[in-house]
Amino acid sequence: MSDVSTEPAVGLAVAGPDGRLRCPWGLSTEDYVAYHDEEWGRPVHGDDALFERLCLEAFQSGLSWITILRRREGFRKAFSGFRIADVARFTDADRERLLADEGIIRNRAKIDATLANAKLLAGWDPGELDALIWSYAPDPATRPAPLTIGDVPAVTDESTALSKDLKKRGLRFIGPTTAYALMQACGLVDDHVTGCIARGRA
Repeated sequence: MSDVSTEPAVGLAVAGPDGRLRCPWGLSTEDYVAYHDEEWGRPVHGDDALFERLCLEAFQSGLSWITILRRREGFRKAFSGFRIADVARFTDADRERLLADEGIIRNRAKIDATLANAKLLAGWDPGELDALIWSYAPDPATRPAPLTIGDVPAVTDESTALSKDLKKRGLRFIGPTTAYALMQACGLVDDHVTGCIARGRA
């Protein structure tokens, strides 16, 4: 969802209108400021919350994150707030509704993957998705703060392993790059650059 390595702004922390330093991408559009300051890199827990991030990161694949961010409320409305139990009950009629919904990204493969993933996850134990994803969080002590956005990787050993594990369990549309974007967005790693006001916030 938040693979900042795909954003055009690459460099050191930049002072915003308020004089505080932020990751360059966090100032690239107005939509990004609040997302950067209040969400990206903050720990996310809960199966439904993580399912939402998994889905949105999958929909982001091949697109810019701003495209997804600006449609997030549309996605939430279309997918019943990303409550796993509710999405798992979606029917063929719901699928057709989603394919016609201009408030989301109408990609057939991504919609089908979201529905299939919900049906699979509905059979998991409560907290199982949360525990699985967070088991791949690396030790923060082994990760120095990136000086610039250019120092932020697109894929890591942990994201590759997480992707393989999720795929092995039957989940779709979660490659290593998408898995790393998920890890960034959900606070498993802190990729805010050195000096950024949001670095180290939990």
